[in-house]
Amino acid sequence: MKKIVLASLIGLGLGLASAQAAAQQEIKFVMEATYAPFEYVDANNEIQGFDVDLANALCKEIDAKCSFHNQPFDSLIPALKFRRYDAAISGIDITEQRQQQVNFTDAYYDNAAAFVAIEGKIADQAALTDKRIGVQNGSTHQSYLIDQMPSVTAVPYASYQDAFIDMQNGRIDSVFGDTAVVAEWFEKNEKLAFVGQPVTNAKYFGNGFGIAVNKDNQALVDQLNKALKTVKSNGQYQVIFDKYFAK
Repeated sequence: MKKIVLASLIGLGLGLASAQAAAQQEIKFVMEATYAPFEYVDANNEIQGFDVDLANALCKEIDAKCSFHNQPFDSLIPALKFRRYDAAISGIDITEQRQQQVNFTDAYYDNAAAFVAIEGKIADQAALTDKRIGVQNGSTHQSYLIDQMPSVTAVPYASYQDAFIDMQNGRIDSVFGDTAVVAEWFEKNEKLAFVGQPVTNAKYFGNGFGIAVNKDNQALVDQLNKALKTVKSNGQYQVIFDKYFAK
């Protein structure tokens, strides 16, 4: 009889553990993983970066399991709208146009944009007239050039890596991207230079990066915002920030 009771208790315990594991919330994050230092694929084919570390910290606070999935940048918001993923964290600027399609968390990173070119080729931003400038397709940088700088040709790329290679080979004259991202390229090529001052036009870049979520999932936005406040107040955010940007 004791053996039967013990076996029943063990079975009940295992059943509860299984139920708890099954009940754990899962958050599927989607990103475009060629955007170091925010997200990139390492030598082991794993997605790493500032956004990944931050998302993991948020999931830990929520007590959720999170996974990361790689897709082209211009497909991230459509993927959320069709509920293929729960959230997108990929250096996404919070803009009024995007807010009409998805909800955003509070900003988690203050952003600015910058032009970069081969040193000595372009003196200042005025000299960009009639030049070919690489941008990521679907980005606010592309929108900015089309709306605010019609005298230049915005050349769209699936990834900034491709744009950077084309600039090195002379196929385009400059690349326009997030300051932290283009700054990473200086470690690979000492012949690069910033062109003029960073751009902080609030319509396109001034609201910071946010985590995008389907319009019908405000509960997840609230969870992420609460977790974001916690990791900022307890020092976790600063540790992650320093890991990627202290230099």
